[in-house]
Amino acid sequence: MKISFTNKKHIGAASVVFMLLIWKLAAMYFDSDFVVPHPEKTFITAVKLFADAGFLKIAGTTILRGIFGFALSFILGMAFGILAGISASFNAFLRPILVTIRSVPVIALILLALIWLSPGSVPVFIAMLTMFPFICTNVIDGINSVDTSLVEMARFYKVGHNRIISEVYIPAIMPFIISGASSAMGIGWRAIIIGEVLSQPTYGIGTVMQAAQTFLNVDAVIAWTIIAVAISYVFEKLIRWSERKIVTWKK
Repeated sequence: MKISFTNKKHIGAASVVFMLLIWKLAAMYFDSDFVVPHPEKTFITAVKLFADAGFLKIAGTTILRGIFGFALSFILGMAFGILAGISASFNAFLRPILVTIRSVPVIALILLALIWLSPGSVPVFIAMLTMFPFICTNVIDGINSVDTSLVEMARFYKVGHNRIISEVYIPAIMPFIISGASSAMGIGWRAIIIGEVLSQPTYGIGTVMQAAQTFLNVDAVIAWTIIAVAISYVFEKLIRWSERKIVTWKK
């Protein structure tokens, strides 16, 4: 059986191997675990972290913050996005707010949040503010993409309002919602980790990363980074799985 190297999975695997090769070459060049540790040592450290008694509490707390922040931003993004999508006046009012939130540096938001909130709440607040504009903007774009002539035709034939929503609006905006949720989740995890690094709550991946950096445990910093990337990847896959299950109209 021939293996096609044009297959996306093979190309993706080749990309991972390439990054590991660059990492290994850099480790060999610097020849110092305090600069770039070897990949194999870092992966051993990651395995040890998984076996550590406090791993679930540390990683689980960060995951819960991410889920809570995403849920808040999703609810607010949907609510404000729908209102802005159906009301041009509210859309004009909301746009400058969204631009401002997107433009303010994350570090500035974190510094302000450190004054206003408790250390454990800072990452959630930052994640919510970071993810909200992505979801809200995509919902607005999705509603604006709905074919108005199709809606008018449905109303002309006296199709029920609930059916118009379920069979016209939802199929049209769902890809935008999924895309916005995917982008928001990707940027949100980074915001949560940054928030934890600076706010130093009792438990959190960012907290232990900061501690590892203080003691120059570079392999632990990279190992926790790999774990954070893996968590983000799992949630990305869950969102894409949800898309296939929810958007049944595509079939």
